[in-house]
Amino acid sequence: MSVAIRVIPCLDVDAGRVVKGINFADLRDAGDPVELAHRYDRAGADELTFLDVTASSGERDTTFDVVARTAEEVFIPLTVGGGVRSLADVGQLLRCGADKASINTAAVNHPPVIDEITSHFGGQVLVLSLDARRAPAGLTRSGFEVTTHGGRKGTGIDAVAWAAEAADRGVGEILLNSIDADGTKDGFDLEMIRAIRAAVRVPLIASGGAGVPAHFPEAVAAGADAVLAASIFHFGPDHALADVKNAIAAAGYPVRHGP
Repeated sequence: MSVAIRVIPCLDVDAGRVVKGINFADLRDAGDPVELAHRYDRAGADELTFLDVTASSGERDTTFDVVARTAEEVFIPLTVGGGVRSLADVGQLLRCGADKASINTAAVNHPPVIDEITSHFGGQVLVLSLDARRAPAGLTRSGFEVTTHGGRKGTGIDAVAWAAEAADRGVGEILLNSIDADGTKDGFDLEMIRAIRAAVRVPLIASGGAGVPAHFPEAVAAGADAVLAASIFHFGPDHALADVKNAIAAAGYPVRHGP
């Protein structure tokens, strides 16, 4: 039997509040993370992702107290990222109630940290958060570039090659965030999803650009094992999550219905 496609609301958190912007900028308030986590858990989300979007750029730790309060409200897998730099950080997140930790900037700066974390906790607890954008002509072989610090810094690193390396080092899955599509509501970056999917076998979560339920099965068709979004859930109707699952199911893909 096919594995169900996971639908994952994302809580981008800044200073203890959920925020959402466009292309990782112009953030606006979307509510309290604890309240939203509870709402999405009851609405039937398969997982929840909590990203402290300014922890790396602000060179500070993840807001562990908010993570702990959020974890108390959900009975579905919780992934937490933003400011995760070490084995100790992952351990603290797990103690706070997270099921998985997401790493980006620290892994780009020091790839062996992936080996350290996965050898200690296992690959199932570590998600590579890959914030990628289209690169200037000739900069990377694939045409996609890795960014760090919440999408604020380009690295010149080929996004497809980096995804393959991280998978080889043992990350359990990859969260692919399209900087170009983020918050636009114009649809997922299908070309980028296909490029990463062709390079890795680990589960791939597509993120960035979803505006209507019809966008989600397109991402699955491009190779995503899970779909993640924020705006359509935070600012859309209360039944948005059910609408997304219905659209995926109508396209012929398995989903889990109901809370």
